[in-house]
Amino acid sequence: MTITRATIAQAATRIAPFIRRTPVMDIVLPGLENPVCLKLELFQHTGSFKPRGAFTNLVGAKIPKAGVAAASGGNHGAAVAYAANVLGIKARIFVPTISSPAKVARIAGYGATIVRQGANYQAALALCQDYVRESGAMNIHAYDMEATLAGQGTLGRELEEQAPDLDKILVAVGGGGLIGGITSWYQSKSKIIGVEPETCNCLHAALAAGSAVTVKPSGLATDSLGASAAGSLMFPIAQKFVGHVALVTDEDIRNAQRWLWTHAQIIAEPGGATALAALLSGSYRPAKGERAGVIVCGANTPLATFNELFATA
Repeated sequence: MTITRATIAQAATRIAPFIRRTPVMDIVLPGLENPVCLKLELFQHTGSFKPRGAFTNLVGAKIPKAGVAAASGGNHGAAVAYAANVLGIKARIFVPTISSPAKVARIAGYGATIVRQGANYQAALALCQDYVRESGAMNIHAYDMEATLAGQGTLGRELEEQAPDLDKILVAVGGGGLIGGITSWYQSKSKIIGVEPETCNCLHAALAAGSAVTVKPSGLATDSLGASAAGSLMFPIAQKFVGHVALVTDEDIRNAQRWLWTHAQIIAEPGGATALAALLSGSYRPAKGERAGVIVCGANTPLATFNELFATA
């Protein structure tokens, strides 16, 4: 499979019975000329965009007797577990010890077997790969598979239908599955802005170096954006079509979480608020006349942790 507008459109048709068409809403941000369009993908099944890629991998696939396996910081694992549950497939999900208890509980709620080992995503991925080799299970990578990118690209297709007037679209980046898929749909160097935490900056570092590099992710959004290297499939796509990667601090992300709740009554996890943080902090400023869109891509944060945002504000 090559990731094109045609393959993304085919994926959209295939997974349409299994995913939600998530809403958009306009907001006014101080200092910006035009309203900003929020794509509220946090209202997708399992609380993130990830089911799009999970169902694209699974619908119509020949599944081995051992079922499927995935490594995840949390959201991808929940999506694979959910999709497997819907389709009647066994799933084993490998998560690192840093994963949010709320995300692990969500995975368990969908009936998957959970292996919680390893200090970070890369360690969990290594364990998952060992299991796949031993068991013959089907691996569903969080961001470095063509079907995964095509599935995430359906979000871009949907957004273009809902808000065709957008000049820029801001997308949070972990391993790059979401931005790789969305960029594959729009195929415009001037359209897509990546946003990464300063401490989880694998795409920014790779674009600066001109080749994939390894970083040591840390900080607030590590459980969703904490890839140590950009995906090998998405990196050449990003080189060709991502115009800029903005960096934000953990406090910028906290402020975006607070803003979303205070002004829109939306609870977003750190990774889900990261793209908006670029606009609120000024790390990305739209040009005069530009209309920006922001992907709010995840909601899975424990309420107690979320409440602490306001206790410490």
